[in-house]
Amino acid sequence: MKASTKSAPGPLAQAPARLPIPEWARRLAFLLDSAIRIPGTELRIGLDPILGALLPELGDALTAVLSLTLLVVAYRQRVPTLVLVRMLINIAIDALFGAIPVVGDAFDFAFKSNEKNLALIERHRGDPTRRATWGDRIVVFGVVLVSLGLVLLPIACGVALLRFLLSHSR
Repeated sequence: MKASTKSAPGPLAQAPARLPIPEWARRLAFLLDSAIRIPGTELRIGLDPILGALLPELGDALTAVLSLTLLVVAYRQRVPTLVLVRMLINIAIDALFGAIPVVGDAFDFAFKSNEKNLALIERHRGDPTRRATWGDRIVVFGVVLVSLGLVLLPIACGVALLRFLLSHSR
């Protein structure tokens, strides 16, 4: 009988290491989304809506840039690409809706994209082979479809209008 040539699993065969999420990243998400408790309630508000209200557009741009640092953390934590895209979508949604005066600040207060992204890092870190959830896929593909619709619909309307004008100009 031939002896097995398989050796005991080495360090490369073990599950990928799960690096700790840097404390500064946790503090940043907390600071931007939930640092201040509203007195008499359990509600919390962060610097994201406050900066957006105090410095219209500039505050939203600044907090979006700060939010992108969590994307770098996720990349270093070996988060799957689809989840990185979902995180980027969360940041874009927060920045776009947050830029709307007054309504955007209320949206920032409720949406808390940094805490959502930190939770995504927690769930998916350390294993790039782990498959993204159906929720991740639905969000990403839904945004892609809506974006395509927003691009293609005006083009289709423009072509239809141009055909209409050309056919009725004779």
